[in-house]
Amino acid sequence: MNVTYDYADTTVVVTGASSGIGRAVAQRFGSAGATVINADVRPDPKDTDETRPTHELVAEAGGVGRYVETDVSNVDDIETVVETAREFGGVDVMVNNAGIFRPGNILDLDPADFDRLHAVNAKGVFYGTQVAAKDMIDRGVGGSIINTASISAELAQFDHVQYDSTKGGVKMITRGAALELADHGIRVNAVAPGHVATEISEGWSESAPQEVRAGEVIKHVPLGRAADPEDVAGAYLFLASDDAGYVTGETVWVDGGLQVF
Repeated sequence: MNVTYDYADTTVVVTGASSGIGRAVAQRFGSAGATVINADVRPDPKDTDETRPTHELVAEAGGVGRYVETDVSNVDDIETVVETAREFGGVDVMVNNAGIFRPGNILDLDPADFDRLHAVNAKGVFYGTQVAAKDMIDRGVGGSIINTASISAELAQFDHVQYDSTKGGVKMITRGAALELADHGIRVNAVAPGHVATEISEGWSESAPQEVRAGEVIKHVPLGRAADPEDVAGAYLFLASDDAGYVTGETVWVDGGLQVF
């Protein structure tokens, strides 16, 4: 069953929407009539055959698309994105999705890599939440903030310690912000994807989706397969909708049942 949402007259910011989950989320909001701003370091996926920028796909889907070059670890860039959103009435839905991945064992981690992951994955979510919330409060409106966490917020994996720690941080930023912003009518939730056939490392590998689908880890997923980005996108539309009007501080697990394995 396909659920139909109407996001006409709604402005959605999606960080990291040039590829992967963010791209799928942006297109789904666009198909529901939203104005979608892609806040990413580049407008389109790199080193793949998919060269069309996300904002064009959003417009093709029926929405209004816009791209703003953004490094989410730089608060000035986030403020520029929110200022751009004001051209369309202001941020109604903020999706803090941008993230990177680098593996490493605790005994061998490069502190610079650790800092970089936290700057993008955790600090980027903090900045996006803070700046979007201030815009909503200044305009006297409520809104929805949705952060991309991961099964890594709960499930430790070998050579993932620095990534896991960022996603644990995202989960707690979500809970703390939900508590502190509730009086303003702002709901804050997270989506925790499982194994998704995409690539979020700074060095894109076109073969990565196939590697994820064929990986040994998939045998532990009760539904028996990796997710495609489109499998995850619907959770964001639900959390932004009136159907989730009494939902805040939650993490929605979209992992094929891996959490119950």
